[in-house]
Amino acid sequence: MHPDADADSNVVLRGILEGTSAGVGILDPGLRYVYVNPALARINGVPAEEHLGRTIAEVLPGIDGREDVLRAVLADGLPREVTSSGHTQVPSGLERRYWHGAYNRLEAEGVVIGIVGIVLEVTASRQQQRDLEQARERLVLLDAAATRIGTTLETDATCGELADFLVPLLADVASVEVLPVAPGEGGRRPPPPGVLRMRRTALSSVPALSERVQMFGVPGEYVDYQAGSAITRCLESGKPLKQNLLSDEELVRSAPSAERVAAYRAAGIHSALVVPLAARGHPIGTVSLVRAGDSPAFTDEDVVVAQDLAGRAAISLDNARRFTREHDIALGLQSALLAEPSSPHPNIEVAFRYLPAGTSALVGGDWYDAVQLPGGRTLLAMGDVMGHGVEAAVDMSHYRAMLRVVAADDHPPHHILERLDALIAGTGAGRPATCLLVLMDPVRGVCSYASAGHLPPAVFGPDGHVGLIRIPTGPPLGTGFGGYQLVKGRCTPGWVLLLYTDGLVERRGEDIDQSLARLAALRLPSDGNLDDLLDLVLERLVEQAVEDDVAVLAARVLTGQEQPSV
Repeated sequence: MHPDADADSNVVLRGILEGTSAGVGILDPGLRYVYVNPALARINGVPAEEHLGRTIAEVLPGIDGREDVLRAVLADGLPREVTSSGHTQVPSGLERRYWHGAYNRLEAEGVVIGIVGIVLEVTASRQQQRDLEQARERLVLLDAAATRIGTTLETDATCGELADFLVPLLADVASVEVLPVAPGEGGRRPPPPGVLRMRRTALSSVPALSERVQMFGVPGEYVDYQAGSAITRCLESGKPLKQNLLSDEELVRSAPSAERVAAYRAAGIHSALVVPLAARGHPIGTVSLVRAGDSPAFTDEDVVVAQDLAGRAAISLDNARRFTREHDIALGLQSALLAEPSSPHPNIEVAFRYLPAGTSALVGGDWYDAVQLPGGRTLLAMGDVMGHGVEAAVDMSHYRAMLRVVAADDHPPHHILERLDALIAGTGAGRPATCLLVLMDPVRGVCSYASAGHLPPAVFGPDGHVGLIRIPTGPPLGTGFGGYQLVKGRCTPGWVLLLYTDGLVERRGEDIDQSLARLAALRLPSDGNLDDLLDLVLERLVEQAVEDDVAVLAARVLTGQEQPSV
């Protein structure tokens, strides 16, 4: 090759090394710099000539240069990549920086002459670092919101949790408004044309504004918003609406009505942010954030955070509204089905009660009945379909109708249970159910009992003591196993028989024997009005927030001189 060719090649190579944005450095076997290109000098923040003859640690004290990796490359000749880091001095102080380098061994005629390293800085820019930190803070915030918003299946409670979470985190005042389920919700007339009616479900504020905020209204009220108001525009667009340093004209336009502007100014309100609440493609309502006094105006980052929180809360709100709708349907169905139980014979007095579970659980399939039979006898029934919701209530109505048909054949209680069990099991679709039957025969003074997995009945004596009638419990109805037994006892006038479902006595984590002992420990008079007696039983045994439905039935044989209570 012509000598000039080598010179030309060196010129080309130097041009490549000095023109690339990647840092390139050559170290001798002692790991001292012998060459540094301009890019590496800029990355390290040290002039190229100050590198020569010095090690990485000498040029950049405190930098993790991973010399062990470089010595391994010198030893075995295998290329390696390594990420190193360290703090360097910048005008604002020390800054953490990161570099990624690839290292190869250099040889000449079989002799190791050093290492070449190609380095790229991978430190995120300050803006990137800020973005990453904001993203991290947002995730922490959403994680906290998940534990504090949507803890119940109550719409108003969920809205209250959202408003309380936003104050003072993002706002001085936060309110949540939801769209009515129906135009005439709450028995109100529909709003005038062009007016948007919302129900305010929550309102929260910092302590300094609590008195002034009361002028804006209270949770639970309905608010009519004029056309073009902030909430109306937010719902129409489906996008957040940020309004900073509002003028009086803007306040007039954004407020529900022009009369509110004076109150807003008196409270020092200067900025507002309205965010839509929507889930599964359907609008639910809005959350309004307000800042007043010395609080800063809303930023774009505030909008993003508010949207994230509103999106999380909207799912909980939608679940709550769906639950409420199903709960109301099931409760209405069950109440309608239980509203007209059959009547016993005049020689037997009965009273009924049904309490639906609290909002932590769906309505169940509890039911009761009293069926007249020939010879002055009355069949009392108490049942509980397993599960909750509309399906359980529907099955309950089917089983109750089946019982009346089967009871008409005048079989003893255990045979009635056998037939019911076979009928329900034969359908293949019904849910299992417990059931207690009591055939009261005042003429003969006999009560006959049979149980399909149900809790034992209780009896109140004249002295107020309560006893439990132990009955062999067969399998629940619908299993197809059968095998029910009949137990007979005295049917004494004046004594009160109590049938009930498990919601009356059972408590989470408590042994059933302990639950029944609490019932047996009651001391209540048996000679008063049966409705009053049931009120006392429920008052003594039922907690405020029951976890399961409660159904109770009280029955008493009347003496010849007594008449049924009115």
